[in-house]
Amino acid sequence: MYKPFLEHLEKSLFNRFDLKTRPIPLGLESQVSERGKNPATIQSWSYQCAELRKIRYTYIDAGATSQIFNSVIYPSHQYELPLLGIDFLSFGQVKNLIVMDFQPLFQDAAYLEKYIYPLKALHDKYPDLAQNLEMKFYDANQYFSKYLLFAKTDPETVKTRVFEAFKDYLNLYWQMLDDAEPLTDQSDIQRIVKAQKDYDQYSAERDPASGLFSSYFGHEWAERFLYGFLFEDAKPLAVSAVRA
Repeated sequence: MYKPFLEHLEKSLFNRFDLKTRPIPLGLESQVSERGKNPATIQSWSYQCAELRKIRYTYIDAGATSQIFNSVIYPSHQYELPLLGIDFLSFGQVKNLIVMDFQPLFQDAAYLEKYIYPLKALHDKYPDLAQNLEMKFYDANQYFSKYLLFAKTDPETVKTRVFEAFKDYLNLYWQMLDDAEPLTDQSDIQRIVKAQKDYDQYSAERDPASGLFSSYFGHEWAERFLYGFLFEDAKPLAVSAVRA
């Protein structure tokens, strides 16, 4: 269901940036599961360029049972831009959940005005995709903007409205990156380094997808994938506790 989204993202990235492959730890770039009624495959890609230090996206294809497309784009540390977060999940024909946002690194008024308020026009353009659903695993006031798209919808809307919104959000993000002034002060840059690490730690501890990965590919592989690829700047809780 989400292959056109993946293909559009790739085309947009390769047309705009001088991408270099970013290594994925051995064994995490793809995996096949024979568990359950339908075999599931997972495949991931990762790139980097001068403007974007980490581009990652993952596709899970379990046939009619589930289709999942997830991506996070991390700007280079000299840019204080939000992260671009994309999470599209379909389970059968009845449950289709879409999440797309500029994920703010900070919540102060000046930052939100500069980097989040430009989203308002797009948010207003797609009121049917901004359903104010309850967040079960995350604090909506941390690493999410008030202009995120968050909706349960149907397959036809995914192919039409969601795809158009996806392209609009992507284009605005590229425009903001083009307009961004790189930071030069090392203390400012280190603030961004810490903020992106904090995002990884927060996300790794709460990501509900880890249970899905475990159900398909086993707990050990899922933990390696979570901390070795998806949120590689996070430390597993046991490790964090020992170091504390």
